[in-house]
Amino acid sequence: MKASTGFPRGGLAGVVAGLLGLWAVSVPAQSPMLVPRPLTHQDIHDYGLPENLQVSGGLDTVGIGQPVYLEVLLPKSMTNVVGLTWELTLKPVGSTDSLVKSPLGPQVPPFDPRAQLDYNVADRRLFKPTAAGQYTVQVTVNLGETNLVLQRNVSVGTYLGAQTCALCHSGGAIAQNKYQQWQQTAHATFFQRAINGEEAPYYRASCIQCHVVGYDTDPAAVNNGFDDVAAQLGWTFPARLSPTNWDALPQQLKNLANIQCENCHGAGSEHALALGQTNLFNWPRITVSYSAGDCAQCHSEEPYHVYPLQWANSKHAVAVREERTACAGCHQGIGFIDRMKGVPEGLRRTQYESINCSACHDPHDATNPHQLRGMGPVTLADGSTVVDKGGKGLLCMNCHMSRRNATNYVEVTAGSRLFGPHHGPQADMLVGANAVTYGQVIPSSAHYQVVGDSCVTCHMQDTERTDPAHLQVGGHTWKMAWDTGTNRVELVRACVQCHGEIETFDFPRQDYDGDGIIEGVQTEVKGLLEKLAMMLPPIGQPVVASDDATLRTFTREQLRALYNYLFVLEDGSYGIHNLSYAVGLLKASIASLNGDANNDGLPDWWQRAYFAGINDPMAAPNASPAGDGVPNWLKFALGLDPRVPGMTLPDGVVFVQGKNLGGGDEKVRIYTAAEITFDTKPDKRYQIQVVSTLGGGWQNIGEPIQGTGQPVSYLTPTRGNVQQYYRVIELD
Repeated sequence: MKASTGFPRGGLAGVVAGLLGLWAVSVPAQSPMLVPRPLTHQDIHDYGLPENLQVSGGLDTVGIGQPVYLEVLLPKSMTNVVGLTWELTLKPVGSTDSLVKSPLGPQVPPFDPRAQLDYNVADRRLFKPTAAGQYTVQVTVNLGETNLVLQRNVSVGTYLGAQTCALCHSGGAIAQNKYQQWQQTAHATFFQRAINGEEAPYYRASCIQCHVVGYDTDPAAVNNGFDDVAAQLGWTFPARLSPTNWDALPQQLKNLANIQCENCHGAGSEHALALGQTNLFNWPRITVSYSAGDCAQCHSEEPYHVYPLQWANSKHAVAVREERTACAGCHQGIGFIDRMKGVPEGLRRTQYESINCSACHDPHDATNPHQLRGMGPVTLADGSTVVDKGGKGLLCMNCHMSRRNATNYVEVTAGSRLFGPHHGPQADMLVGANAVTYGQVIPSSAHYQVVGDSCVTCHMQDTERTDPAHLQVGGHTWKMAWDTGTNRVELVRACVQCHGEIETFDFPRQDYDGDGIIEGVQTEVKGLLEKLAMMLPPIGQPVVASDDATLRTFTREQLRALYNYLFVLEDGSYGIHNLSYAVGLLKASIASLNGDANNDGLPDWWQRAYFAGINDPMAAPNASPAGDGVPNWLKFALGLDPRVPGMTLPDGVVFVQGKNLGGGDEKVRIYTAAEITFDTKPDKRYQIQVVSTLGGGWQNIGEPIQGTGQPVSYLTPTRGNVQQYYRVIELD
């Protein structure tokens, strides 16, 4: 059987794009794929599909009469696709099965969020087999001058129950012991507990589709699933939930009850009939899926089953495609599974799967809460710091940590675009370790010691189902904030029990960046980052160089400071994970670069940024290289370019030229003074500040002034200083 789809030469708009005359010699990172698409209850609702469509876990092992929603995914870089031809090249003897038009329309994207970014759906077909056996689906993609052939094997059978799987999978030399592990999971007894009334009082017949094996009431799905056997036995769902319901269930149904192997791996009769003969076609004739769709076929239906919907809004769902074994252990789901199993780095699998359900949760092992793959101590890359607190969050720290031993790394590594802790050093930041400390003891905040489940406590907070942010923050989004377009939602509930009724992470504490204003802690840390950036090439700019040519010119001292800059920046919390450590590192880095070799009061980095060197006459504190009479020291204090004549004063600063007017006698003198006037609001307090010396920074004048709603006039003497600059800041 063949079916063809023709496209206008040059490609189908929005479906295929890119590269194909070079296909034989140049394969993009995203290869064309023929895949079975998962279909969830939520998909059926969201995309307006017929309500009677059968759901699917996206498996290529299915029961008789169950759907395989096939789709061809082509990289968005492919443009010269002329057409596609579908055919079944293998099917059981006597089978009349064929591929038919898919019920999934163009409004339905690929299931995986990463695939949505990288691929277009070129075409789809529905395969709904009526006979047990092995099938091969083949798609020929016409590229004009050549063809691309894609194949997918599909194994079709009937359901047997976990007791058949146990014959091999209970340990020994034949296969891994998965059965006994699985027996300890909540899946293994869910239906039993539910019909006995131990789960929810509203549990009813419509709930059981996901809690037993092969339940599918479609007329074509006669495959020894729970519903088929129940019909044969005349069993119906109990009239009421009772502790005796499980005991009364016929043994044939107990064999197919609860969430078993075949719920996730597909109908197992073909696999069992093969009796371990690995040389058979399409061995093992069972699906081992790492796709989130396998879980989402049951766990994705609002309002109660939302984990996959939350995950789809996370960065984990769009993890980068990484083909290097050294990187796959964190950047890809299957590689992470191998890493957690202790597979040596060079042997880890690199086939792409996002960081999804199976990456973090072991479906067969309930040793840890929520079947997490690990909660053991994590050793940071410095080789000496062992993180043994953090509860469930210890799993996260396996990847969310620096890849460097900072102390050694910064002394031997040249500057480049790859320089730094290598992204995501959240574990290091949380515990306050493995950065450049310049021999100092940098203090840490208390979060590591007092937040029991560390990452999980804050990043996986629950939200109310009625909250518009329900699927956007917390839970399996791992996000702490959501910008709605008109306002910002910050998930501070975990913070208030210690920090009080705050509404934002960016709440004020101290003037850490020394600008004279007490702002929110995140704003203060960003201020310190900008202050440090100004001292690193290109000096005088609020951002650090990111090109190799400039980074290669960094001195060793600059590289030490750059490491800490990137450490704080890539942590991403701007002080929330560990405020004291972040502030301490940045201040230590600034101090290391803030040398004054000629003791003239101006930092060397600033003089080098604008002049020929620190001893250039034009770089002297009282010099006025712009010829405007304003000395270097004052322009440094105000953050201005000393080479530019004239001044546009920042932040509402007022300039005063003090002068002794003379006259009077030894008891009476007349001097000028500065009258400062400003508007006020009744609910605000204000502070007048002055700067008049190079090293002093902004200093408070008098006590804070309570606003009245009327203009305030304040008189301050100026006779002690020739030049002074004033400003008024709002305190609250």
